[in-house]
Amino acid sequence: MAEQRIRVGIVGAGANTRLRHIPGFREIPGVEIAGVVNSRPESTASVAAEYGIPKTYARWEDLIADPEIDAVQIGTYPNLHAAITCAALNAGKHVLCEARMAASLAEAQQMQAAAEAHPNLVAQIVPSPLGLECGEFVGELVRHRFLGELRELVVIGANDQFWDFSRLLHWRQQRDLSGVNVLMLGVLHETASRWVGPTSRVFAQANNFEATFPAPQGEIAMEATVPDSVQVVTQLANGARGLYHISGTILFGPPNQIHLYGSLGTIKVEFGAEEKVFLGRANEKAIRHMELPAEKKGHWRVEAEFIGAIRGQEPVRYTDFATGVQYMEFTEAVAISAESSRPVELPLTKLA
Repeated sequence: MAEQRIRVGIVGAGANTRLRHIPGFREIPGVEIAGVVNSRPESTASVAAEYGIPKTYARWEDLIADPEIDAVQIGTYPNLHAAITCAALNAGKHVLCEARMAASLAEAQQMQAAAEAHPNLVAQIVPSPLGLECGEFVGELVRHRFLGELRELVVIGANDQFWDFSRLLHWRQQRDLSGVNVLMLGVLHETASRWVGPTSRVFAQANNFEATFPAPQGEIAMEATVPDSVQVVTQLANGARGLYHISGTILFGPPNQIHLYGSLGTIKVEFGAEEKVFLGRANEKAIRHMELPAEKKGHWRVEAEFIGAIRGQEPVRYTDFATGVQYMEFTEAVAISAESSRPVELPLTKLA
């Protein structure tokens, strides 16, 4: 039996779209990348020619209005995610939106409301890729109480991405484009939350050690409006405590990693070219590297999950809009706490 034909339109063919989404969609029978629009006409034409995409558009609104487009993949900067998502859903299109979900929690909530108003449509956020390989294995260990009672969570994402202030200002350093999320904070928090559940309180401090960078548009200098360093102390809903160290301005920092410390054992996960899991339990002499069983290894299948959900073959697991709103609440609470020098309770809706 032939698979349901699905025609995908791309709004914003950025790096991740080219690296993952276009190849991912092309591997699925019955899926056609039917149209594309970028911010500039010459870029739109270039992408269409490179990937053999038959239709181009002058504006993203034109792609949304095209009745021959069934689903929209959004790869723009976060400041456009809400407007494009809501328009696409209201036009009857399924949506796969690149993370970060939106530039603000309010925009993310607008997206969730639009998705809830169209329950017949699939609305998915591109998930944190961290933990897709080892996540099921680690989650199973936690569920089977390898840790005992979780006591502490440590999340580290510290590197030199923005250490060199002679480099051009990156869009992730511009609040009007990216929102308040800092570096790997949202990505690592999303992954950690899959294993430890929701956070109930945050207390944060943040700083910009390098305030200005050369501007991409050619001006002499431009201010970085997103911090390049943040530290967060948290309390989890289950009573455990957390500590986040996120920085883009240190040399020779540790790789991205998540530590789970419990009453009976410890799990440490390091993210890199491969995901490494280290385990240790009470009465053992040292922590040990655990090779993942082949049958427990996951992999990137975001596009396949999106199309499978449209075809009614599977649900969206990574990541639905409700989950996206949760990590948007966390990153917004961190920003509020850092700016006000006070702890912030979660969920933020409690403050309304």
